[in-house]
Amino acid sequence: METDCTRDHAPANAPAAPAPAAPAPLAALPAGTRLLHIGPHKTGTTSIQGALFGAKDRMPTYGVEFPATSRHPMQAVLAACSRGGMMGDTTPTERHWTQLLEQVHATGRRTSVISSEFFADAPDDASIQRIVEQLGGERVHILVTLRPLAKIMPSQWQQYVQNGLRMGYEEWLEHMLRKAPYEKPNPSFWRRHRHDRLVERWVRAVGAERVTVVVVDDRDRDGLMRTFEALLGLPANLLEPVPDTANRSLTLAETEMLRNLNKEFRGNGLPDELYSKLVRNGAVMHMKNACSPTARDVKISTPDWAVEAAAGIGAEMVGRIEAMGVRVIGDPALLSAVPKPTGRPGTDEAAGAAGTAGTAGPAEALIDPEVAAQALYGTLAAVAAAPARPAARGVHQTSSKELVKVLGHRCLKRLRRR
Repeated sequence: METDCTRDHAPANAPAAPAPAAPAPLAALPAGTRLLHIGPHKTGTTSIQGALFGAKDRMPTYGVEFPATSRHPMQAVLAACSRGGMMGDTTPTERHWTQLLEQVHATGRRTSVISSEFFADAPDDASIQRIVEQLGGERVHILVTLRPLAKIMPSQWQQYVQNGLRMGYEEWLEHMLRKAPYEKPNPSFWRRHRHDRLVERWVRAVGAERVTVVVVDDRDRDGLMRTFEALLGLPANLLEPVPDTANRSLTLAETEMLRNLNKEFRGNGLPDELYSKLVRNGAVMHMKNACSPTARDVKISTPDWAVEAAAGIGAEMVGRIEAMGVRVIGDPALLSAVPKPTGRPGTDEAAGAAGTAGTAGPAEALIDPEVAAQALYGTLAAVAAAPARPAARGVHQTSSKELVKVLGHRCLKRLRRR
């Protein structure tokens, strides 16, 4: 079992990596390809999924299908990867995956594209091989989108907090980067974001010639969409950004408010289903939809030691990925560069770049009263929308016949236990 998730040491007698070749012209994939975008998380997946879904009815004109009934077929992919749902959500079933496969097969010989960052969570080679075979075998081409670890880490941490994490950011970084085996409290992090191993797993299933790695450049906001258009043979500018406030990253104050709520929630033993309904899909969802971060909001700040460690790991991963022989689109050097604070507050890009080298001293993160009010309202709205349960009756409201029946059942259970 792999334990050191942050380092890969090549054998002493390993051949030197070949010098990088000049980038080849970007050509469309063969007609009939099933393009499988596996993420991982926090690499522009939501924006590209929204753009693909928004162009769903126009793409068939150019021979391309988007075989899903929603922007992100998350339930289907979670089932395919044998993963449970988010905290408190209903567990996905194999039927979700079967329905997506039926939609993919209905596209026939036409090109199709499927995107979900949860494919990166596939647990082992056998699962990956099964996914590839069921989606079309030799027709499947894997697309991996990558961003620097230093930009991913703060955004991924606040996402974990939205799913119940109670650990602060700097302590979490200590566990991910300094405390072997680097698996607590979120073993999924390095499964997703040790990017060289992620690419290697899928190369073993389909071969290097059917894997494309795209290095996302945050300075070119539409670059990822133009890359998808070129690979799918779509005309330029067919894919357009679709605003999605529900997917914005939380500010530091919002994340800390939620993290402290998580402590109280867990400390009092409340059920996970309640968290899903009232917190994640109630308070947090409404807060993100109703409130936009401003320049006054403090961003999540990554300490210099973690930025440098992430850049070093990025450099190792680049070398291994380039040695695999996969097609790399974009500048791999970005994956080991030390990022500078850029972007707008509340976006993944801003949250990822915030607090890196050169950032001013820490500012106090204060929750805006409006934000707190919207979060509280979201909780109340979720309660109001929940189906009403019949009120429990007291003993004095229950007939003697019913009381005898209940007592009889209880006595019978006790006798059976004895």
